[in-house]
Amino acid sequence: MRLAILDDYQSVARDYAPWEQLAADGVDVTFFTEPFRDDASTAAGLRGMDIIIAMRERTAFGRGRLAQLPDLKLLVTTGMANQSIDLRAAEEQGIVVCGIGGSPTAAPELTWGLLLALARSIPFEDRSLREGRWQSTVGFELAGKTLGVLGLGKIGRRVAAYGQAFGMDVIAWSPNLTDEAAAEAGVRKVSQEALFRDSDVVSVHVRLSERSRGVVGEQELRLLGPRGVLVNTSRGPLVDEDSLVRALNEGWIGGAALDVYDLEPLPAGHRLLSAPRTVLTPHLGYVTEQSYREFYGGAFEDVQAWLRGTPIRLLTAAPAAS
Repeated sequence: MRLAILDDYQSVARDYAPWEQLAADGVDVTFFTEPFRDDASTAAGLRGMDIIIAMRERTAFGRGRLAQLPDLKLLVTTGMANQSIDLRAAEEQGIVVCGIGGSPTAAPELTWGLLLALARSIPFEDRSLREGRWQSTVGFELAGKTLGVLGLGKIGRRVAAYGQAFGMDVIAWSPNLTDEAAAEAGVRKVSQEALFRDSDVVSVHVRLSERSRGVVGEQELRLLGPRGVLVNTSRGPLVDEDSLVRALNEGWIGGAALDVYDLEPLPAGHRLLSAPRTVLTPHLGYVTEQSYREFYGGAFEDVQAWLRGTPIRLLTAAPAAS
C-alpha cells in the first residue's frame, strides 16, 4: 500500500510523526516537497497511491482530479474543513475522507504580526537598515483606532481580544452574528457597511464558501478608505483580487497585509507582489511547530485508525438540497 504526503514545502513532515511504524502494516510513505502545477502532473505523481495526506488547500481534489486517482481509498486533510475537496465526489468514488483539528492560536498570532508589520513598515525598514538607510517611514499606532473583525468565530474572537489589549475599539460583523455573541466577546455588532466605513483596520476571518466568496469587494474597499488597512489571513477568494489590486494601486485603501491568495503558491511576477503598501507572507497562518505536531500527528492517527477498519474524524458531504 502506498501513502503520499503532499506539499511538504519545508521537508519537515517526517519529523512530526512516526511514519516508519506504518511499514509494519505494509505501507510505503512518499514525501512530496514541491507543489503539483496542474492536473496532469498531479495525476502522474499520485497514480497508484492508496492514501493521500493533503496539507490544507495546498492541493485541490475536485471531482475531475479524484476521477484520475482510481486507487485512492483514504484522503486525509489537515483541518476539519477543506473547500478544495469535493466530498460528494469522494463519497461516490468510495474514498474515505478524514480531517484533523488544528491550533486555535497560530493564525490569530500571525494576523497580529502582519498588522504590526504593516503599521510600522517593519519589513521595509529592516531592508532599508541593511542597505544603509536610517528611518525611512512614519508609522501609525493602533491604540485608539477601530478594529473591524469580519467573522467572529474562534479565530476572530482571539483577534478581537488582541485588539482590545492594544487599546482599540473593536466592532464585528458576520452573516450570522448575534448581538449576544458579540457582547460575549466584548465587541459591538454592526452592519457590514458600517464595519468597513467605521474601521481603521479590517481583519478577515470568515469561512470560505460560495456565499462568502468575494465578500470584500470594491464597495467594501472604497468604504474602508484611503487610510484604512485590510488584513486577510483566512482565504484569498474572500477578497475580490481585481478590486484589491486596484484599491492598492489607485489609493482607495491605505494598505493590505495578506497571508492568503486566490492562487497558491503565488507565482513569480504576480501583480500583488508589486502592489504598493503591502506586507505579504506565503500562507504561514498555520505553519508553526505546534500546528504541525497536531496536523501530522493527527494524520498519522487517522491512517492508523483507517487501517484498523475504524476511521475517525470522518468528513462527509452535506445532504443534497431537496
